[in-house]
Amino acid sequence: MKKVLDYLLSAVYLLYFGLTLVIFHVFQVVAFHVFGKPAHKKVVDWMNAFIAYGWYLTGSTIQLRQRSDLPPNRPIIFVANHQSMFDISPIIWFMRRHTPIFVSKVELARGIPGVSYNLRKSGAALINRNDPKQAIVEIARLGKHIEQTKHSAVIFPEGTRSASGTMRPFVAGGLAMLLKRAPSALVVPIAIRGTGHFNPTGIFPLTSFSAMSWTVLSGIEPAGQTPDELVRLSQEAIAQELGVSSSVVS
Repeated sequence: MKKVLDYLLSAVYLLYFGLTLVIFHVFQVVAFHVFGKPAHKKVVDWMNAFIAYGWYLTGSTIQLRQRSDLPPNRPIIFVANHQSMFDISPIIWFMRRHTPIFVSKVELARGIPGVSYNLRKSGAALINRNDPKQAIVEIARLGKHIEQTKHSAVIFPEGTRSASGTMRPFVAGGLAMLLKRAPSALVVPIAIRGTGHFNPTGIFPLTSFSAMSWTVLSGIEPAGQTPDELVRLSQEAIAQELGVSSSVVS
């Protein structure tokens, strides 16, 4: 019976999801070209709210937990574990006051209504994993941008998704380049729980009645610490929050 519900509720949500992407794609184009970037950002924020809260159609729930207040006038580098494509929308919505901009695969910048357009227009660092030089240039550009605008960057240092919930080792390279160009940034870990269970084998079927949460942990001051140390501290904080054994963290 549960499997039947998964298929049925997934079909309902994915129809809703597709319509949301297409409708908000049109809204984004109009907002960007007629009203400018601030209007485009508001449309993107609400698109991601619709995506995330739409998960209630599957009987699933989402929750934000925030351990401490974040500075409103300082660049932030959010460092998160990565379980699913669905990790992203709640970060955009819940952290919207900080204008989160993502480090993303360049392949996602084409072919996905709503999502691809936003990646291109938001200033995301669109990296080619087969071209390290290009990736460094893109991440450096994003770092410079958040330093100047006091916006935030989001990076997944695992480099790829881990639907099982087991954390892969965090890699420091991307964070190091962001900090080089945004030296005043605060590093803030985000522990993501449950999205891998919700989206374990692809987009269909989803696992109905999943509980998902995003926990924004206390910020880590980068002064006096190397990128390797910051990545280690971030991963350890996330692992502790998720209850993952330190033996799987490196």
